[in-house]
Amino acid sequence: MAARRSSSEMLDDNNIGIRGLHLDQPRQLLPMDSSKKTEVVLLACGSFNPITNMHLRLFELAKDYLNATGEYKVIKGIISPVGDAYKKKGLIPAHHRIIMAELATKNSHWVEVDTWESLQKEWVETVKVLRHHQEKLATGSRSHPQSSPVLERPGRKRKWADQKQDSSPQKPQEPKPTGVPRVKLLCGADLLESFSVPNLWKMEDITQIVANFGLICVTRAGSDAQKFIYESDVLWRHQSNIHLVTEWITNDISSTKIRRALRRGQSIRYLVPDLVQEYIEEHDLYNSESEDRNAGVTLAPLQRNTAEAKHNHSTR
Repeated sequence: MAARRSSSEMLDDNNIGIRGLHLDQPRQLLPMDSSKKTEVVLLACGSFNPITNMHLRLFELAKDYLNATGEYKVIKGIISPVGDAYKKKGLIPAHHRIIMAELATKNSHWVEVDTWESLQKEWVETVKVLRHHQEKLATGSRSHPQSSPVLERPGRKRKWADQKQDSSPQKPQEPKPTGVPRVKLLCGADLLESFSVPNLWKMEDITQIVANFGLICVTRAGSDAQKFIYESDVLWRHQSNIHLVTEWITNDISSTKIRRALRRGQSIRYLVPDLVQEYIEEHDLYNSESEDRNAGVTLAPLQRNTAEAKHNHSTR
């Protein structure tokens, strides 16, 4: 039986409706020409180990926020799982993470999964992934060149590539934009704060990300994201290109907690899409053995950036 809502809760809903009405009125009086809006493609990079409902919520929250500004129009979301060469502890093979992401976005009309990053032999810096997708948009390419090598990788399922080929022609053709859509990095507050971890990011990469692309950072109530931006000269300088979106509905789902629950035989239903849960159970993906994967191995960006820092210091 559904719980009865209090009069205060219903009043809150009514107030939301009233506020929305007042906010919409200026737009009706002074409508913005849609052709003048900047088209945006949201790109989320990460392990997705496994993908969760919160990962999917980030896209919806960011889309609502940007569209509501009247300056932007979000036309697509891209999930780009990191490759195996990232060497993160507990990171299962990329083809499993890709398939789970495909299953999670199966019913989405605007969020898709891209395999380019995951198919690279070496770890790829996030700024290069952003650049790859921006250049792809600039050339007007709508094809998926990464589909062919997918079939050559052992353990891949044929339907993974087939889904790409079958679904693409069915998508409605978008009208020619007046300009090239802009790729922006979608992330949580944890990624923003990771900028301060020594040798995890190169300063020039951070600068390029915030200056040339931009960040859509989804934070939770009480987050210190704004303070973190204030304390960083680079982020402060480009704060106009950093959009902070507050997630008011508390959601503490994380891939780490889901893997922990799975190791302990606990249910993860309603934390991940049902198809993802079924895939995890079918392949017994997460256990104590998988969590020890890459144990003792230095994370790829730390290894590379530390080595470069030492080399630059020795050549001075």
